[in-house]
Amino acid sequence: MKTGINQTDTLLKMHAAATLSVLSCMLSLGYLSVDWTTPNQVEDHYNVNTQNDQGSLEQSRQPHIIFILTDDQGYNDIGYHNPSIKTPTLDKLAAEGVKLENYYVQPICTPSRSQLITGRYQIHTGLQHSIIRPRQPSCLPFHMDTLPQRLQQAGYATHMVGKWHLGFYRKECLPTRKGFDSFFGSLTGSVDYYSYGSCDGPGLCGYDLHDNEGVAWGQEGRYSTLLYTQRVRKILEGHDPTAKPLFLLLSLQAVHTPLQPPKSYIYPYRDMSNVARRKFAAMVSTVDEAVRNVTYALRKYGYYRNSVIIFSTDNGAQPFTGGSNWPLRGRKGTYWEGGMRGVAFVHSPLLRRRRRVSRALLHITDWFPTLVGLAGGNISQSQGLDGYDVWPTISEGKESPRQEILHNIDPLHRRPTLTAVHEDAIKTPGKAKGKGKGKGKGTSVTSKRAPGQAPKKSKKKALKQQAKQWSKLGSKPNAAKKSRASQRHTKSKPPLPKHKLKSLPKSKLKLKSKPQVFSLPQPPFHYKKTHLKSQSGRTPSQYRNLSLSSPNRPKSPAKAPSHFSSESVRFLPQYQNLPRPKPHPDLKTKPQPEFQSSQSVWDTSVQAAIRVGDWKLLTGDPGYGDWVPPQVLTTLPGRWWNLERALFSPSETAAHKNVWLFNITGDPYERWDLADQRPDVVQRLLARLAYYNQSAVPVYFPPDDPLANPDRHGGAWVPWVGEEEEEDEERYKGVYKKGKNRKKKRKNKCKLCKLKSFFLKLNTNMMSSGI
Repeated sequence: MKTGINQTDTLLKMHAAATLSVLSCMLSLGYLSVDWTTPNQVEDHYNVNTQNDQGSLEQSRQPHIIFILTDDQGYNDIGYHNPSIKTPTLDKLAAEGVKLENYYVQPICTPSRSQLITGRYQIHTGLQHSIIRPRQPSCLPFHMDTLPQRLQQAGYATHMVGKWHLGFYRKECLPTRKGFDSFFGSLTGSVDYYSYGSCDGPGLCGYDLHDNEGVAWGQEGRYSTLLYTQRVRKILEGHDPTAKPLFLLLSLQAVHTPLQPPKSYIYPYRDMSNVARRKFAAMVSTVDEAVRNVTYALRKYGYYRNSVIIFSTDNGAQPFTGGSNWPLRGRKGTYWEGGMRGVAFVHSPLLRRRRRVSRALLHITDWFPTLVGLAGGNISQSQGLDGYDVWPTISEGKESPRQEILHNIDPLHRRPTLTAVHEDAIKTPGKAKGKGKGKGKGTSVTSKRAPGQAPKKSKKKALKQQAKQWSKLGSKPNAAKKSRASQRHTKSKPPLPKHKLKSLPKSKLKLKSKPQVFSLPQPPFHYKKTHLKSQSGRTPSQYRNLSLSSPNRPKSPAKAPSHFSSESVRFLPQYQNLPRPKPHPDLKTKPQPEFQSSQSVWDTSVQAAIRVGDWKLLTGDPGYGDWVPPQVLTTLPGRWWNLERALFSPSETAAHKNVWLFNITGDPYERWDLADQRPDVVQRLLARLAYYNQSAVPVYFPPDDPLANPDRHGGAWVPWVGEEEEEDEERYKGVYKKGKNRKKKRKNKCKLCKLKSFFLKLNTNMMSSGI
């Protein structure tokens, strides 16, 4: 009995001890301190702790940002747009990420790169005109902050590998002075892929490969794409991804000219008959392999799971050197879609919605605020940004905050005022009379010339070009020799008026009759001079180059015909699957208000382009505007070249057209100009150009400096202005007077000198567009 009682006491003591241990455990965990009368307190307590943990996790795990920028890769130069281009790595990354199919860059190198680095339009950096050439003392504004600088402030390690092309005349212009911890690559715009030689004219060549702020001698013979990829892998291997986030800009030189792919990459494209296209495609494959090696290194060294990979081109392709923007209109260096709609995608495990196509409107300036915001930086410190934070648009598929894009305003690029001469030649050809052949002054026009109109000699030149164009478009293939012979026969003769055509032989009538089938289009609008009143308090004279109207037009113009007739666009059989566009429904449903010339506030001879919503407006000279099909024949200029030619050559169109309007959503290939049908939209977009121009800074485009010659610096392109030297601003302000001086000198030049000057200027413009 006593034994049973002892056992019971022992069990009670053990139970009590167990109960006390449980209570002490609960007290240590904090359960008994909770007020159970308050609902969901435990859940709230857990959520608070979880949010704190996630916040600290996000701060400690900022994403690694890898930005891959290619050079001159066109819309049709990637596998998922064109299966004949073999880019399996790019296709896979894009398919698993987000393809950006409504993404815009700038037409040429320097503007795109400047807007990527600064997040600001060209009109706000002074780089509105052309590119920065090697001998030009120009670069990014010194007072303006950059993307790598903001990422440095957010705790990032920043590195750049590849092409800079944003100026280097002073050391303050170098990448290492603009926010990059290290730099390895070239400073100029075009470099040999093996020798790293860069030329800026005959006899002005130098070595251009730099490691930080010094010249990287001894790398000749190593292919640049491979060399840059190896440097990227070295950076990834030497950096600790858990200690500090990384921003890496890989700015590849490919696929820019010269076309120098390794021979092993050409073999898969051996069936391409066009040699330039074959080499270009091979260089795209080298880019694809470089991206594959970079992504492999990201996985190997522990970056990938917390990384954002962005792939983008800097501008459209150049069809003359093997690139393709088909089916888009235009090429590199133009403000048509082919020059600005860029190939781009984002690949990241951090994307919330993957494997999709985004058609939200995006621009290259958007990367600055997007990446700074993604990195946890302070965007408010950067004043005057033109970009938007579009990460919710890319990652979650939300609506883009961007509704418009100012492509550019270039006050130094004006269209020649030949309109009145051409109108006289077309409307009243009987008034033109020739003085003779041997006087040395060519054909003159007896009609009066309005103030500001081009010299009378321009009519002869323009009409000769017109006759040549008609003979090319109108001649039959089996009569090519005959037409060329007739062209040689009539080459030195001025165009004859209509009343003299009856006395010509029949063979000449056949040649000259074709142009009469079509009538040249008139400018769609006729503006009166109207000054722009600035909201910022500036005087109208400060905007006289942009805000005045175009030259006076006839008071009662004839209705302009459609820009493209039904026979003006011809197709290859294999390209006939592209539907011919129909008139946009807006023309039927929306009112057509009568145009009020007094509302105009813009000089439409100035080169400018803007996108607002679905609408895109072009003024001045937008550049070469043909549709160039894929190069499928053996020679570069061949029969395919004339299949998508515009009705008029660029030189002829320049004197007859100043305004274009397209609905890009309904007409992405820019085949239907709606400027005549929608003058109300034209007016609204012209007003937007005037609005943006109020904040534009002066164009900074100084003349070449002979002190930049590489022969003065050991044979390499290096900064040539010392830090202790003060920049002579007056020395570079003569750029605007330079053109006026040229015009004065032309009066005293002989005909041969004028011809040489013309071809020199033409070659300079072609080289500028090529770079």
